[in-house]
Amino acid sequence: MLLKINPQTPQQRLIGKAVEILKRGGTIAYPTDTFFGIGCDIMNKKAIRKVYQLKQRNPSKPFSFICSGLKNISDYAKVSNYAYKTMRRLLPGPYTFIMEGSKLVPKIMLTKRKTAGIRVPDNQICLELVRQLGNPIITTSAIGPDDMPYHNASLIHEDFGRRLDAVIEGGSVAGKPSSVISLIDDIPEIIRKGLGDVGSFE
Repeated sequence: MLLKINPQTPQQRLIGKAVEILKRGGTIAYPTDTFFGIGCDIMNKKAIRKVYQLKQRNPSKPFSFICSGLKNISDYAKVSNYAYKTMRRLLPGPYTFIMEGSKLVPKIMLTKRKTAGIRVPDNQICLELVRQLGNPIITTSAIGPDDMPYHNASLIHEDFGRRLDAVIEGGSVAGKPSSVISLIDDIPEIIRKGLGDVGSFE
């Protein structure tokens, strides 16, 4: 199913359709402020396993997930004052913050050190999906057979076919990765330089 959703003012009816798919344990592709993401409801282990299969990824490497804002992050991660101030300054935006996960995060989504990668993309479609679902959604980049990220929703729809339950078409994506910053123990560490200014962490 290809859903055409307005990136500035997402139609609630169509967001609702995508959310119904997520609630039923479905997997979807959607635009973010970096790449097209592939994801599912963070609370559905069966759906998470489906995403691992789609990506042919080792289950010992957890995926990042999307929250709808700072208040939502504080449910799923241990947020210190420093982390809160840092994220308030930069989010929503093209950053993935590595933090210690809370008890609400399923074990399958945590590293051995009990950390998780958390995003709040500057993309209304993603944020609306999480708000309506009531849980974060997994995010992992949609990569083509040539190891290149997809720039086009209809190509994803064509290539993945029935392996995805829905693909959201919602404007263009930057096609570059997020910057990954660890905030563990309030010691900022740049894990990957991508989109977004990381000057304040250097």
